[in-house]
Amino acid sequence: MDERKKEYGWKEGMSSQYQTGRPKLMKMAEDNVPVEERLMTEEDLLRPQFISPINCTNVLIEGVTIVRAPFWVIHPIFCENVTVRGVTISSHGPNNDGCDPESSRNVLIEDCLFDTGDDCIAIKSGRNNDGRNTPIPSENIIVRNCHMKDGHGGVVMGSEISAGVSNVFVENCTMDSPELDRVIRIKTNTVRGGYVRDVYVRNVEVGQCREAVFRIELMYERRDGDGPYMPDIRNIVLENVNSQKSRYGVLIEGREEAIVVSDIQFINCDFHNVEIPTKITGSKNIEFKNVSFTVDEVTTY
Repeated sequence: MDERKKEYGWKEGMSSQYQTGRPKLMKMAEDNVPVEERLMTEEDLLRPQFISPINCTNVLIEGVTIVRAPFWVIHPIFCENVTVRGVTISSHGPNNDGCDPESSRNVLIEDCLFDTGDDCIAIKSGRNNDGRNTPIPSENIIVRNCHMKDGHGGVVMGSEISAGVSNVFVENCTMDSPELDRVIRIKTNTVRGGYVRDVYVRNVEVGQCREAVFRIELMYERRDGDGPYMPDIRNIVLENVNSQKSRYGVLIEGREEAIVVSDIQFINCDFHNVEIPTKITGSKNIEFKNVSFTVDEVTTY
């Protein structure tokens, strides 16, 4: 995400977090520096999360509108029993994820509107050593009756996902914008690792998105290089997901050296006005049941 834009306060000659605080913070994490000792200054240029309950139980965020936050907008971390209801987020700055439950369990996100500069919802569980040293996965996440407009993805798992994500249920959502890149997205690599298991998506209506209705990418941020932490992505179902326009219907980019993407079903889905119906690599047991892709003519699987 390019944050060097005048609309965000950047001026010619200014640096950014990518030259200052970000590499400093990343090195601290890789060196296992305790969190309380990772002290940053104004000169590091790191932007804070807007609402970030930490180690909390029974969290309710309801009926508020949030505009132009500096970074991730709502970020519950190490929390249990979280409800985000009736929230409107309109925030188009850099890394403006709408709601990012991280290493949290029993989370309900419902009746919300997301119009964001990054992912609308991104489910996370720690990055690299921070997620592996004391692994706390994200579990039991429900997203329902939400509307997504602009964003890099509608409901996303990753990319800070080293402790894993399981039991994600998405239903009765609508998504529609030429500036919405993907609908359902899973992103990680062999440096971050992690798993995504048991994801069920149903009754999602998509007007249009720019890239893909469903995307898995296991070589996210290639600048990370390669590491020893092979992801594990399996047991995913999309049912009654209908899209009117996208470049791809299904785009899966696994790893050729180890098939770690498996057991994905598409049931009763219609992908209209696609340029490329499917592009699938590095995976197995991908099943289509009563699914149609419309290019110039309907192809049924």
